Amino acid sequence: MQKMVTRYTHSPEDIRHYSTEELRQEFLVENVFVPGKIAMTYTHNDRMIFGGVTPTFSALEIVLDKELGVDYFLERRELGVINVGGSGFIEIDGKKEPMKKQDGYYIGKETKQVVFTSADAAQPAKFYVSSTPAHHKYPNVKIAIAQVNPMETGEGQTLNERKIYQYIHPNICQSCQLQMGYTVLEEGSSWNTMPCHTHERRMEAYVYFDFNNEDTRVFHMMGKPDETKHLVVDEGQAVISPSWSIHSGVGTSNYSFIWAMCGENITYTDMDMVPMSELK
Repeated sequence: MQKMVTRYTHSPEDIRHYSTEELRQEFLVENVFVPGKIAMTYTHNDRMIFGGVTPTFSALEIVLDKELGVDYFLERRELGVINVGGSGFIEIDGKKEPMKKQDGYYIGKETKQVVFTSADAAQPAKFYVSSTPAHHKYPNVKIAIAQVNPMETGEGQTLNERKIYQYIHPNICQSCQLQMGYTVLEEGSSWNTMPCHTHERRMEAYVYFDFNNEDTRVFHMMGKPDETKHLVVDEGQAVISPSWSIHSGVGTSNYSFIWAMCGENITYTDMDMVPMSELK
C-alpha cells in the first residue's frame, strides 16, 4: 500500500563521472503513480517528500510517523496536493471535498489525517503530493483550477509558449516554505524554462505527465550550467533538482509538469539566470 525510498544529497563534483544509469538512480524517480498504492520519495535536498497517491478500490492515507520520528505525518510538516488524474476526493480531518483534475490543496502542519479516494477505480485520481518541514500552522486551502489565473509566458518562435498556474504561492495562500505549481506547454512548443536558471537558495522537483502518446519523451537538463547532463524522462516520472543545478527540459511534443520548491524563501522570482552563452 505504501512505500517511501530515500535519496541523498550530492555535490556537483559527485556527478561529474556518473554513468547514465548512475545519474538515473540518484535523480530520477521512475514510478510515481502506482495504481492502488502510495509511492513516496524522501530527498535530503531540503528534506522534501514527494510522490504519488493513486487510490483505486480503497481509500489511501499517508502514514509516515515512524519514518519521520513524529506521532503523525503532518505534525511538523505542510503538504501540497494537485490531482492530475480522474475525479476523486480528499478528506482532511473528517472534511471531505471533491477533487477534479487540476484541483489542488494546501494543507497546513498539525493536520492529523488526510485520506484520498477515487470516484471511479477504472479512471483513478492521481494525487501528486509534496511536503516540506514547517514551523507554523497556516490554514488549509482548496485551490480549484477555476480560481487560478495562469501566467502566460514564452512564445511560439522559441518553442516555449506555456501557461504557468501558481497554486501554493503568496498570491493564492500562505505557506512556510513550500511552493507548488502546474505548467502546461501549448501545442507546438517543447521547451520549458529556457533560457535556464538555478535556485541557489531553493531546490526543486518536477513530475512530467500529459504526454501526447506513448513515444513522447522529455529530455530533462540538469547539472551545473558549464557542465550539463540530461535525463530521458517518460510520462509520470519525476526528477530531483538540487539548488546548484539547472532544471530545464525539451520534449518530443508538448506536455505538462508540476514543479515544487522549498528552501530559504518563497519568492518565486528569486532565481539566478544563466546566459545562453555560458551553457556547455
